[in-house]
Amino acid sequence: MTCPQPTLRLAPITSGLVQRNPRILLGGSHQPTLLRYLEGWPKRWDRPRNFLIQFVRDGESLARFARDSFDMAVIQAPSAEELPAVVGELVRVARQGLITLR
Repeated sequence: MTCPQPTLRLAPITSGLVQRNPRILLGGSHQPTLLRYLEGWPKRWDRPRNFLIQFVRDGESLARFARDSFDMAVIQAPSAEELPAVVGELVRVARQGLITLR
């Protein structure tokens, strides 16, 4: 007796963003620089979209945000001691993420 193979569907992360404006989290002390990282993201949209941006201060906890609250997060690189906790929270709250150098 053989078990049927599970169905696996691979889709780009941005496929769910087509019907709404993406929520963006920017974390760090110099937000104008962080905004530049969003230029051209994503490139497959058929029409203009408005970003719904929320800012957090450098070192501020992301624990208050629910799972998958954001479509994209851009944060400045934390210290080596904070890195595991920050990456864990970033993966929890955002579908895509980018950690930039200070």
